[in-house]
Parts: sequence; C-alpha cells; structure tokens
Amino acid sequence: MYKELLWIFTQLPDDYIVLDTETTGLPDENGPPDIVTIGFTVVRNREIAESVEFKTRPQKHISEEAQSIHGITNEQAAGFDAFDSQWNQIADYLKDQLIVIHNASFDWPILLDHVARYGLSMPPIQGVFCSQKAAIPWAQAANLPCSHRGPSLDALTKAVGVEDLRAKIGGAHGAEIDSRQTAQVTEVMRRNGNAN
Repeated sequence: MYKELLWIFTQLPDDYIVLDTETTGLPDENGPPDIVTIGFTVVRNREIAESVEFKTRPQKHISEEAQSIHGITNEQAAGFDAFDSQWNQIADYLKDQLIVIHNASFDWPILLDHVARYGLSMPPIQGVFCSQKAAIPWAQAANLPCSHRGPSLDALTKAVGVEDLRAKIGGAHGAEIDSRQTAQVTEVMRRNGNAN
C-alpha cells in the first residue's frame, strides 16, 4: 500500500552500510554528546552480511536517561577503549560506502564531531541516507505516528512486519542491534516499493 511513496528506498544501491550510535545523552550547552557504542550492519547484494559494534570510552558523563535507554553505566564505559584508538577499524567500515542512518541528523554530526575533536580524517564516502526522513511520506499516508524527524524505528518495524530484535533482549537499545533492525526495515521497504 502506498508503494509509490517508497520509491526513494528502491534507489538505494545493493551494497551499503547502516550506522547507529548510543551516546552519553543529548546535545546540550556543552555541545554534542559522546559516543558510547557505534554499530555497523553491512548489507551486500540486499542481504545482511555482518553486524559489528565498537565500544568507545566517553569523555563526558553518561546521563541517567541515556543509561536507561542503552543500559551502559559510566563504570562499564570507563573500561572501553578510546575512540581514536579504534578509528582505523571504524573508518574501514565507512570508506567508499553509502551510509544509511535512522535519524541521521542526530548520529552523523556526533560522529563528525568526534573525528574533528580527535584530529582524525574521515575517509571518502558515497553519502548519507536518512531512512527516518525518507520514510515520512509513506508513514504519514499509513497514519503512523511521526515526530518532526519522522517515524521511529519501532513504529516502522511493527508497520512492515519485521521481527523486533530488541524485544528478544528486553527492549534495550544497542548500536549493533539497532543498525541491524534498520537494515531489515530498509530492505523490506525497498522490496515493498518494488512490488508489482
């Protein structure tokens, strides 16, 4: 239904990377939050090939609200490796890829802030695709709840009938599991847009 509103998903390449982060909280007067975990799901030939997660030691305190979302405490995060020490591995996932992010306006500036803060270099990429923004016309036509950013990943998961991966782990958010969930939803929306 309303498959013509999913045309933008049908334009995605067969190979891309999905990125998600969990952070210390929301941007505030001190700037963007710090990344606590960054996850990637690799899509090859329209199939999920692998998912991976990097745990990075934040410089900022993890807020109670953020802890309630992803379940990572300040004590746990203190034992993670520094962001810059893992950058070469992270950058390898990004290099020459189209990067799909659900709520790119949140995750992408935070990643760019870390790259600048640590004096690192961003590898060349094909671009960034926000699956949340791209889903707005279809979600509105289907009467799904939408914030100003668009429909939540949970709302899309339920609407397109994809297995809720977070439900298996008590509902906690995670960068790896959320990137995988986004990849699954994105591919179903692509197939629905291509359906005859």
